[in-house]
Amino acid sequence: MSTLAVLVQAHAAGVLAPLKPKPPGLPNPAPAPVPGLQGPLSTIVGWGKWLVFWLGVIGILICAGQMAIGRRNRHSFAADGAAGIPWVLGGASLAAIAVPLVGVFIHP
Repeated sequence: MSTLAVLVQAHAAGVLAPLKPKPPGLPNPAPAPVPGLQGPLSTIVGWGKWLVFWLGVIGILICAGQMAIGRRNRHSFAADGAAGIPWVLGGASLAAIAVPLVGVFIHP
């Protein structure tokens, strides 16, 4: 039996609590910048992106060096370099999508 079928049966039997909608009238203001901090915070985020970019480049170069050095008689060293590549790319990718990712949850 699929998970969906189990959930439907549990809901029909009253096992699951019904979803309660939000009470009307609760305030949900949009995000607003703190006066005077928007410029400095944008600068700090820009510095962070720049730093992560160069750390990613250095990380890939280190992985490449490990793979080149470990080519002969140091297979585990080469394997460590190859295993590091997805981590470097994952970190760089996460840094690249940080602002849009947070923007999905908090709409400015």
